[in-house]
Amino acid sequence: MSKQSNIFPEEAMLEQSEKFLQAQSIGHLGLSVDNEVYVIPLNYAYNNRRILFHCSLEGQKLDMIRQNPNVCFEVSCLYGDPKEHAGSKCLTEFESVLCRGTARIIEDLSERHAILQEFQFRYATPDKPRTSLAPGRAKGCAAVEITVTRMSWRRATGDEHGYGDRGEWSV
Repeated sequence: MSKQSNIFPEEAMLEQSEKFLQAQSIGHLGLSVDNEVYVIPLNYAYNNRRILFHCSLEGQKLDMIRQNPNVCFEVSCLYGDPKEHAGSKCLTEFESVLCRGTARIIEDLSERHAILQEFQFRYATPDKPRTSLAPGRAKGCAAVEITVTRMSWRRATGDEHGYGDRGEWSV
């Protein structure tokens, strides 16, 4: 007899999702304008229901965000090798979070500098500390903040008895 997915209460799901987002470093940004979809991998920082990233001062990402700031952002992690399909269930163990929200290009240089600092220290480790960025560095790259309004989380156990856990959260 197989069990169904466990549905997490919103608070527990949000806590699990945020913990997962803070532990990972690569996500996929999804943008859409005039029936054209664009998905790009990028490194990010997550803090207080905001996804932060930086990029060059011009390019397709920023052009599309200006036209349609509604975005999605996906982060996933495969735990081990995919298992052989031994029936109708997928036995691959993974975890994923899908966020939806509104992207905002940070124009103010002091706010951009603060976000770049936050991003900088997100990747600091005891072995590789990072120094503070000079304020002038904010002039050389763009920063984007995604305010997360909806989030879904899923963890598949890779277990033949069930699909794992899942949950959804929205503002």
